[in-house]
Amino acid sequence: MKGWRISSFGIDNLEPFDEPSPKGGPEQVVVKVHAVSLNYRDLMMVKGLYNPRMELPRVPCSDGAGEIVELGQRVKDFKVGDRVAGIFMQRWLDGRPSAAKQKAALGGDVDGMLAECVVLDATGVVCFPEHLSYEEAATLPCAGVTAWNAVVTEGSVGPCDTVVVQGTGGVSVFALQFAKLLGTRVLGTSSSDEKLERARTLGLDSGFNYKTQGPWADWVIAETGGEGAELVVEVGGSGTFAQSLKAVRVGGTIAQIGVLSQSQEPLQVAPILRKQVKVQGIFVGSRADFVAMNRAISQNGLKPVIDSVFISWRTPRTWGRS
Repeated sequence: MKGWRISSFGIDNLEPFDEPSPKGGPEQVVVKVHAVSLNYRDLMMVKGLYNPRMELPRVPCSDGAGEIVELGQRVKDFKVGDRVAGIFMQRWLDGRPSAAKQKAALGGDVDGMLAECVVLDATGVVCFPEHLSYEEAATLPCAGVTAWNAVVTEGSVGPCDTVVVQGTGGVSVFALQFAKLLGTRVLGTSSSDEKLERARTLGLDSGFNYKTQGPWADWVIAETGGEGAELVVEVGGSGTFAQSLKAVRVGGTIAQIGVLSQSQEPLQVAPILRKQVKVQGIFVGSRADFVAMNRAISQNGLKPVIDSVFISWRTPRTWGRS
């Protein structure tokens, strides 16, 4: 089988390999990978910015989808030919997270999905909705589950609530889609009017271009009658956190996900106390979250939004970006 790995950090150090197809153990499955999606984490991992102490060599990329081609003798819940995606954290099956459960993240603690075949524990894969292609399913493990955890599991929003999404990246678009399934009002920010228009086709209720209109928190306050939003899906990091804190309502939630921007300003603790804000760190989610998300996707016929598809070796194999 063919694949890609890094023996030292850096994009230029990605190297192809060709070796015998792997064999699984009695409780494992062998998955023939048809599509892999690319996340910002994957880039940081390859560059050595995410975990400089990561053991090398390492096969990168956390997200992939394919078909089961071989079963271990004790695997009962799957059959050869099942279409599956790997779960991001191979040990976080359900319940609350823990240090132990957060080990074995694909493409980091253990080898990822950027290969023609991978061996995973049977508990480390889930069947994905039948109406999705491999490319669409490959966007689910990281961006999809992260957004589901933020909006549904931790956000617990409903029809009378307002959700704010930042930008139009994979997590934000999934958050928009899931929030609309729940009947919430969704406000969105972007540096591009064109991207805001595309988001409106997915159900965005109102958009704000922070590049041309400036800071967006006051706009959220105005849009919500002075109350603020019940949930802010915060993907910007420290550079946008102050705006999120200003935009969230008293007793609301900031789902802290991203680290895309930085700020020299110190964190203001007083507004968190005064507004009784719940700041919830989101680090993807569990296998149970993935299963629940897939159920909702199937019931509603939801389709992930794919930006680009890149063709690599053809057997066939596709690598995409959500």
